Amino acid sequence: MFLGEHSHALDAKGRVILPMKFRDQLQEAFITSETDGCLALWPPGDFQRRAEQMQERAKGGPEDRTVARVFFAGAVEVVPDRQGRLALPPHLRDFASLEREVVVNGAFDHVEIWDAARWRDKKTDGERILAAG
Repeated sequence: MFLGEHSHALDAKGRVILPMKFRDQLQEAFITSETDGCLALWPPGDFQRRAEQMQERAKGGPEDRTVARVFFAGAVEVVPDRQGRLALPPHLRDFASLEREVVVNGAFDHVEIWDAARWRDKKTDGERILAAG
């Protein structure tokens, strides 16, 4: 399970440091574009399940096939370096509007990487909805 929220900054090479508590589960992983404009980091088994969902979605209409194509075309297998850094490819950084300040958060079966400002907006909306119950 991936839980928690961690603020980080991309380095000059577009790398982000994985929080220590996520590293053991992500010795190898897949990074993808994800709904709401963030990146998702998946352990292999969970990526397989997400990929099957996208394959099923591709059986829908033209829009669904386009979403599946973009998802698979942009997916990248990644391995953290010895310092726990992940190199985020430019096309995925562009997709998620990642420039400097980022938030790495647990999302149960995967990890999300957000532009810090975009995350603050999503978090505020989510907290408001949760509080209204």
